[in-house]
Amino acid sequence: MEFSALQIAQFLNGKIEGDPNITVNDFSKIEEGKSKTLTFLANPKYTSFIYETQASIALVNEDFIPEKKLPATLTLIRVVNAYTALAQLLDIVNQAKSKKKGIETPSFISPSAKIPEENRYIGAFAYIGHHVCLGENVAIYPHAYIGDQVEIGENTIIYAGAKIYEGCKIGKNCIIHAGAVIGADGFGFAKEGETYKKIPQLGIVTIEDDVEIGANTTIDRAIMDSTLIRKGVKLDNLIQIAHNVEIGENTGIAAQAGISGSTKIGKNNMIGGQVGFGGHIKTGDHVNIGAQAGIISNIESGRNIIGSPAIDVNKFFRSSIIFPKLPEIYREMLQLQKEVEKLKKEKIDDNKTTHTKG
Repeated sequence: MEFSALQIAQFLNGKIEGDPNITVNDFSKIEEGKSKTLTFLANPKYTSFIYETQASIALVNEDFIPEKKLPATLTLIRVVNAYTALAQLLDIVNQAKSKKKGIETPSFISPSAKIPEENRYIGAFAYIGHHVCLGENVAIYPHAYIGDQVEIGENTIIYAGAKIYEGCKIGKNCIIHAGAVIGADGFGFAKEGETYKKIPQLGIVTIEDDVEIGANTTIDRAIMDSTLIRKGVKLDNLIQIAHNVEIGENTGIAAQAGISGSTKIGKNNMIGGQVGFGGHIKTGDHVNIGAQAGIISNIESGRNIIGSPAIDVNKFFRSSIIFPKLPEIYREMLQLQKEVEKLKKEKIDDNKTTHTKG
């Protein structure tokens, strides 16, 4: 598939600087740009590469000002946001790919399952349980497990080896990547003497529309009611979400984060990798949490925090300047303590001498 700079600019509502007829048939990173490919510049850290790239077309932000001469073979397309524009183009290419259809064998599909007669894909060795309901254009890849009474909305993709336990509900236009587990039992046990008694987990997991769940991420079913992943949430790989958690709309969570039971995450939160939440915590909307933060209490809307225990970002960075100096500060403090003790002793001796003379 080949596109000209003019076609791309028209689609993105961009402005061309260079040859409008130059064509590309692939994408490349700006530092590894090749002829006949399209690249992009969104992060200023990579600006130096644009003066050397061999790519034929580069998407740049409208405010990009070259500091030196660009390659003669390079055509620029200026757009409002180069990264967003690239995403639009990648989506077009992805949509143009041929989609798998039909039912491969061997696979198990319960006679009571409701699946579209034509617009669906079920891969080899997939399991579709009793009373499952699949929407139009759902794709179930090989070795996926869809438990009894699961509902999956239209245009959702379940990749190879993903497991969806009984009763869970998946919305429209979702993507669940390989190895994800939706609806396993939550970690619920009651201590009885020296042993633990399992608390039955009778709820489900509900995933709303336009959610993407990364590979090997796990979302536990609720004790009762539902663990809830709201519309537009994006979850990275290797995330653990415990029972009765609620993730608010359009929240993004990076890899290896862990969220304990009954925690409620607000809308439009951005949560970094390896962040850990204690149980029964609430965050407001538009909260940003830096990587490896430890969250042990509620967070108000609009805050930017990092650290363990987490504090405001500005305080954390000011504190981080002090951390390396702590041994030196400690030695100085000890020296000051010795000097203070010496002065106290001298004052006491002076008082004794004055009293004796008196």
